[in-house]
Amino acid sequence: DTTAARPSAGRIYHRRRPHADQDRRAHRCGDEQGPAHPDQPGTVPRGPVLPARGGLTKTEFENEYLKKSKPVVFTDLIKDWPAKDKWTFDFLIKNYGHISVPIYDGNYSKAGKGYMTACGEMKFGDYLHLIQEGPTDKRIFLFNLFKHAPELRNDIRIPEITEGFFNEFPFMFFGGQGSYTKIHYDIDCSHVFLTQFQTRKRIVLFDQSQSKKLQALPFTVTCLVDPMYPDENKFPSIKSLEGMETILNHGETVFIPSQYWHHIEYTDGGFSIALRANNSIPLKLKGAFNIARHFVVDKSMNLILGEHWMNVKKQIAQRRANIG
Repeated sequence: DTTAARPSAGRIYHRRRPHADQDRRAHRCGDEQGPAHPDQPGTVPRGPVLPARGGLTKTEFENEYLKKSKPVVFTDLIKDWPAKDKWTFDFLIKNYGHISVPIYDGNYSKAGKGYMTACGEMKFGDYLHLIQEGPTDKRIFLFNLFKHAPELRNDIRIPEITEGFFNEFPFMFFGGQGSYTKIHYDIDCSHVFLTQFQTRKRIVLFDQSQSKKLQALPFTVTCLVDPMYPDENKFPSIKSLEGMETILNHGETVFIPSQYWHHIEYTDGGFSIALRANNSIPLKLKGAFNIARHFVVDKSMNLILGEHWMNVKKQIAQRRANIG
C-alpha cells in the first residue's frame, strides 16, 4: 500500500481574473460553461486534497473508504487493463473515427425545448481532433462506445475492489480544454469509479452536508453554485463551502461515493471512463425515485413552463439556503 501526495489547487473555487468575461465569451457557446483555470492558485484553502493510494486491498478499500463514504484516488486500479496504453487519440480516430456521436454544449441545462438534449452530431474522429486543437465547450458524455465497438470490452476489466459493479453501463466522457461539468450528483445514486486517459482532469467533490451551501435545485440532482465563476454577493454561503479536490492524471481512478456532488474540469482535452457499482437496496430505491422525479416532474414542468419553472426552482433553492 502506498500513499501519494496530491497537488492542490488551493481554494475550492477560483476568484475571477481580470478580463475573465472576455475569456468566457471566447471559449464557450452556451450560458453555463466557461474556460477552466485549473493552474491559477486560490487564496483561501478549502478542505483537504483527496488521498491517492496504491496497492489498496478490497478489505482496506471497503473499510476505509466505501463503508465510510469517503472518496479516494487509486493510482493503480487499472494497471492490468490493455486500454491503459492502447486507447490513445490516434487509436480511436483510426479505428472508430467514422462513428456519429452526440455533442453537448453549455446550453444543456438551459430551460426550454433544448433542456438536457444534444446540440448536434459529429463524426467521432472530427470531434477527437477538435478537442486536441485547443479550448472548446463541446463535450460527449454518458456515451457507450462499446455498443459501436464491442471488441473494446476486452481492453477493460471489472475491478475486484468491491462488489456490485454494473457490467452493462461502462459510460465514457470526452471534453475539450476548459470545458467542465456543472456540479451534480449521479441520479441513480451509484458509486462511480472514474478513470482518466492520456491527459488531466480536475475533480472537486462535496458531500451531501454541503447541499444547502451549493443551493441544490429541487426535483433535480444539480445546484446553482458554479465554482468556476462564484458570486459571493449572490451566494454568500460559498464563503464557508468545504470540499475535496485532486488533479486526475492518466491511468488514475477516482472513487466518487454515492450522492457526492462533483464538479469536473477538463484541464486538457481528454477522455475518461466511468464504471458504476451499487450493491445497496436503499440506494437503488433512492436512485429510482430520483429518476422518476426528474422525468415525471422536472422535465414535464420544463416543457410546460420553460424558464418560469427554472425560476421557481431557484427561488426554492435560495430559500432553503437562507434557512440553513
